[in-house]
Order: sequence, then structure tokens, then C-alpha cells
Amino acid sequence: MTLPRDLNRGTIPGIRPLMSAPQLTLPPIELPVRLPAPTGPTRKFNVAGLFAGIGGIELGMQRSGHDTALLCENDESAAAVLEAQFPDVRLEGDVRKLGRLPKHVDLLTAGFPCQDLSQAGRTTGITGKKSGLISEVFRLLHRQPVPWLLLENVPFMLRLGKGRALDVIMRGLEELGYKWAYRVVDSRAFGLPQRRERVFIVASLEGDPRNILFSDDVGVPETPASSLDAVAHGFYWTEGLRGLGWAVDAVPTLKGGSAIGIPSPPAICLPDGSIVKPDLRDAERMQGFAVNWTAPAESVGRRSLRWRLVGNAVSVPVAKWIGRRLARPGAVALPIPTALEPGMPWPRAAWNVGDGRFATTASAWPVQHKRRSLVEFLRFPPTPLSEKATAGFLSRAQRAKLRFPDGFLDAVSSHLDAMRAAE
Repeated sequence: MTLPRDLNRGTIPGIRPLMSAPQLTLPPIELPVRLPAPTGPTRKFNVAGLFAGIGGIELGMQRSGHDTALLCENDESAAAVLEAQFPDVRLEGDVRKLGRLPKHVDLLTAGFPCQDLSQAGRTTGITGKKSGLISEVFRLLHRQPVPWLLLENVPFMLRLGKGRALDVIMRGLEELGYKWAYRVVDSRAFGLPQRRERVFIVASLEGDPRNILFSDDVGVPETPASSLDAVAHGFYWTEGLRGLGWAVDAVPTLKGGSAIGIPSPPAICLPDGSIVKPDLRDAERMQGFAVNWTAPAESVGRRSLRWRLVGNAVSVPVAKWIGRRLARPGAVALPIPTALEPGMPWPRAAWNVGDGRFATTASAWPVQHKRRSLVEFLRFPPTPLSEKATAGFLSRAQRAKLRFPDGFLDAVSSHLDAMRAAE
């Protein structure tokens, strides 16, 4: 897809302020910010999901009481999953061919492609072929404003190109009359053994998005000191020179892997010193899906493609939390905000309600659900990391200037010896 020049200059093409769009009138910001919970009955939304993937956002919305009116996904294997898991929902393909949204939709969700924004991807930015498709969201909103909007993407977009991608999106929302708030959220807060941070943006023409994203916050819990023989540790065996993706009692962020179906699961160093890769079904569970949620994808492609679908998905419990707050917003109490001036770096949480843009200190842990250890979580037998993969990682790690946890490279070396003996 060739993007219009306007987008390369940092604007959303075709966007003009909508004079008829409802404007949000709010009292002046108090310092510190204190917002009561809105009163009234629990609200039920009709949801349209663009770039739906395997339906992580939409499944979370359904679990919090909302209805799905439309799904749009161009990937054939992901569409096969959606067709099987949401059989009664209208499914469209290429978002560029979608003329307009259903009239009764009042919440638009879009976990738009992150390949051009991810640190692990091409990092070409918002004008990239994939992530530039966000312009289609604005095209549809320009034609038919929707009261509420939920966007999701990788936190690297806050830094990529000095945050230009996020600025393009926020200015596009502001030109359409939306008030927005965003926050980085970690999937571990919801009981999942996966260290996965994502940016969630809530925008509205009629309500205060801060009551959705900032009404819950428990703060980041301290990570207890743990030795390799006490709990499992996750890492990426495909790295080793510049990074490791180290996670204590969890796996690092599940990745999409290769577009041609080469899986990229993380490795886990178990307390007994063995190094394994989790089963695909456990990876589905690490995202909050049921076992074999992605199995319908095998009707149109190889099984390995399912790893990419899982890695690109939105964690279901996070979407469920947002859906519950959309249904019943909560009270907000925040520290004194900091005005965001042009050129300042984007923080991990912010809003534009009131006069200007403001940063806040909301943590990535809105809640803290009880969870089992990673070893207890694994339900299916893992696969030992192969001799070739282990040898390649160890070679890179020994050449790297990284600092590794005490005993970790010894455990890798011992695992390599064990795999060679088994061969």
C-alpha cells in the first residue's frame, strides 16, 4: 500500500475537524486530579473490531458483557480462527475495502499492525506499509464518528522517531473532536506468566476516558530475588548479542515470528537446569485464550503459523478489564499531572482532557491478579531446546558484552552437553 504524502508529513490524510461531532465539556482540571465515578446503569456497547487478529480484544469485550457487531481481518489464517470462534459475527477482509461501519456501532477497536513500530520489527514508523493502515481507522471515523474508540500497540511507538507515530495518531483524534487517554499495561498484572507491555488508547466524543484507564492502579510489585534453581526464567534463545528478554517466573513477550510461518517461541530455563520451549497450547493460555483457540488456522495453512497468530494477539484479560471499565467507569485519583509541551518525550501514561496534553504516573499494573508460578502454569509437556539452537545461543552469548545472571551460561552449557549426549 502506498500512503498519501500527507501521512509522511505527520498528518492523517482526509481529516478535518467535524463541527457536528459532540464536544466534551468538562470542568477545569483540579490538582491533583480527582474524578468521581459516573453514575447511571451499566452500559453495553456494540463493538466493531478492525485488525481483529484472532479476536483478543473482542473476546475480552464479550467477556465483559459487550456485543460484537463486526470483525475485520485480512490475514487468511486469522480470519479462519475468527470465523470459527465468532460464527455469528459479520466478518470482513481488507479494511481498505470496508466502506463504512455498521450504524449501531458505538465502540470501535483496533489493534492495528505493529510490525513497523516494534523494536523487533522494521521500525519504519507510522508511514510503514503495515502500521500505516491506521489511516483506514481515521477514514472510517471521518465518514461516521463513533462515540468510543480503543486502540492498542507496542510501547516502542512512544520512542520511535521521537514519538512521531503517536503524535500523528493523537492529532488525528483531536482534529475529530476526541478526548483521549493512554496507558502502558503489563499482562502480568492479570495473572498471566508473560511479561508483555502494550499501549492502550481510549478516546471518546461523549465521556472522560480517564475514568476508564486510570480508575485502577496497584503499582508495580517488587520482583523478589530468585535463583535459577528456585523458579523458572524465560528468555529468547534467538537473541544473545544485544538482548535477552529475561523474565523471572514468566516468559518474555510472545513474538509474532516469521511471516512465512517460522515460529519464534521463547525458551524457559527450568529450576532443574533444563532448557525448554513451551507448547503452543500453553502459549495460547499465556494470552488468555482457551486451548486450541487457533486450531482453525490449520484449515488454511501450516500449524507453525499459529505461533504468529498468538504472538500478534492482544491479551484477553487486559481487554476484559478495559471492557468492564467501559461498562462501568470508576473514580479517579491521580497525582499532579505534568503539562506535555511540544518536543517533550511521550510518557507511559497521558491524556488530553482539559486545556492541553498532560502526563501522569499511572503504573503498568492496574490490578494484581493472583497467579501460579510458571512451572505450575505449564499444562503441556514442553520441548527441549535443540542442540543446534542451544549451541547458537551459547556462542552468541559468549561473544556478547551482556551481563547474564549468575549460573545462567553454565546452565546453558550443561543443557548443551545433555543434548549432545542424547544425540
